[in-house]
Amino acid sequence: MTPQGNEFSQLDADFVRVLEDLIDALIANGTLRMTDLPVQAQQKLSQRKQQRARLSEHLDLLDDEDGQVI
Repeated sequence: MTPQGNEFSQLDADFVRVLEDLIDALIANGTLRMTDLPVQAQQKLSQRKQQRARLSEHLDLLDDEDGQVI
């Protein structure tokens, strides 16, 4: 992939994260319900949240006992 293609892919990934955060905020304040979204969108959002949760377990940089960065 070209450097421009890589940059565009990163911009897409960043934009997807912004959309996920926006959807989460709209759901949190009651403006939107998850069930308002198409089933396929619900599934994709759920899959991304599950994957992010699994990754965050592996990327936890804080020591649970004293809160220090390890």
